[in-house]
Amino acid sequence: MDLKGSIQEIKLISKELGEEIQLLVYLPSTYTPLLKYPVLFAQDGRDYFQMGRLGRTIDDLLAKKEIEPIIVVGIPYKNVEDRRKKYHPSGAQNQAYIRFLAHELVPFIDQKFPTLQIGMGRALIGDSLGATVSLMTALQYPHTFGKVILQSPLVDDKVLTSIKQFKKEPHLLSFYHIIGTLETEVKTTANTIEDFLAPNRILSELIKERKFPYFYAEFEGNHTWKYWQPDLIRALIHMFKIIQ
Repeated sequence: MDLKGSIQEIKLISKELGEEIQLLVYLPSTYTPLLKYPVLFAQDGRDYFQMGRLGRTIDDLLAKKEIEPIIVVGIPYKNVEDRRKKYHPSGAQNQAYIRFLAHELVPFIDQKFPTLQIGMGRALIGDSLGATVSLMTALQYPHTFGKVILQSPLVDDKVLTSIKQFKKEPHLLSFYHIIGTLETEVKTTANTIEDFLAPNRILSELIKERKFPYFYAEFEGNHTWKYWQPDLIRALIHMFKIIQ
C-alpha cells in the first residue's frame, strides 16, 4: 500500500520577530497522538517540500522501514531579503530568529503535537544559509536541538569562531555535513561570488577536532537542489534510522 503523510499549514505569532510565521507541518501516514515523535525543523521549509520532495522521500523511507516516523516542521521564508536577514550570521534578525526557533517554535510544536522533548529528539536541517543558521542555532541551544543536517552551508569567520568556542560536551550534538567539490564559485543572494568548498573543509576539520558525532562527505556537484535532493535519503537514514 502506498501510504502518504499529510502536510498542514499552521500559523504562529512570533514576539521575537514581531510577525506571523506560516508553518508547514508534515505528519507521517501512521501518525497517532498516542506515540511520541522526533521532529525535524527545516529552514527553507517550502523549498524542502517542493524542490527537495522531503515529504515524499520520508514516505518512501517509512514504507521501506528505513527510518522511524518523524514530524517535519517547515519554516518558509518570505523572500530573498527576509531569508538573508534571518539566516545570515550578520543578518539584522539573525539572533531574533534563533531565539524564535528555540524559545517560541519548539514550545509551540511540543504543545500541539506528541513530540520527543529531548535534544536528540529534535533535528535542524537547511541548505546554504539555511544550513548556516541551523548550525548556529544548535551551537547556542545544544540541549534543545541535538541533530543537525548541513547541506552546503555558508561558512564565515563567525561560524568557525562559534565552533571553536563551543564549551559544552560534544556528545550533545550530532552533525551530518555535505559540500560539493564544484562549489568554488557560488553566486550568493548578496550578488557576490564565494568559495564555499574551502571554508567547509576548514569547518569539517574543526568539527572532527572537537570529537562531535559526525558524518562528512563531498559530492561531485555544485550549489543546487539537483544534488541536495537525492542526498536527503542518506541524510534522513543517518539521523533517523530505526534502531533494532
